[in-house]
Amino acid sequence: MAADAAGTAHIGGALVRLRNATGLPVAFGGLVEPGRQRMRISEFSGAAGLALRGLAVTSGNGLGGKAVALARPCAVTDYSLSRQISHEYDAAVAEEGLRSVVAIPVVVRRRVRGVLYGALRTAQPLGERTLTAAVQAARDLEQALVVQDEARDLLAAAEARAAAAGAGRGGGGGEASASWEQVREAHAALRALAPRIADPVLRGELLDACGMLAPAAPWGPERQPVVLAPRELDVLACVAAGATNAAAAERLGLRAETVKGYLRSAMRRLGARTRGEAVVAARRAGLLP
Repeated sequence: MAADAAGTAHIGGALVRLRNATGLPVAFGGLVEPGRQRMRISEFSGAAGLALRGLAVTSGNGLGGKAVALARPCAVTDYSLSRQISHEYDAAVAEEGLRSVVAIPVVVRRRVRGVLYGALRTAQPLGERTLTAAVQAARDLEQALVVQDEARDLLAAAEARAAAAGAGRGGGGGEASASWEQVREAHAALRALAPRIADPVLRGELLDACGMLAPAAPWGPERQPVVLAPRELDVLACVAAGATNAAAAERLGLRAETVKGYLRSAMRRLGARTRGEAVVAARRAGLLP
């Protein structure tokens, strides 16, 4: 359910961007229901009424259903009169007063995940620039959903590995050690992915999960917890997973010199003289798994 909620939030943002980029007065859309050949219209920008709210669009039916079935953008100049689509949803479309409509499928990993619509209340062809801008809004949404999926896949894998490593740590076996190294690699990947997530709620959940993979060390009254800046911790997580400065820079989208600067700062805060000492100190401080 959390993934659906995050996806719905992404849809809402994409509709605002679509309207701003195209100048179309109405935009709406929704996600394809998991395991079903239909999508439900749930998000709106510029709609006048409630006729389309909650409407379930079956694959192949109407303009949006055609876009789902073909996995490509579809447009009509006058919805109610078009011979290119079926007309199961004419009443709802007419009640909203829509005439010229474009529907763009949102395709992630070769699967249609949703549909974005843009519409006019007059019957006139949508220009090439308008269609191109609408398609770009869908492409941006696809990238957001890809990042969301990657984050959740990594998180699920990291939690499973952490559980396996935790269960085996007492035995000191090589299998447990390998599992824990996988946890560290997943932790580094999650931290590198977090800045790419536009949704602040999902990004916060992801960073909270990173913290769960690296439980904080207990601090007595004689010791103060070490605090690292987010990017310092991102760099140190990459280093802990075995990345060179160049590899960390590529993963984090930073320059190599910037990575060196963050690493030096982290070492100074941790009282470490080398990269290895910094990683050990960060683990003792509960900042890294």
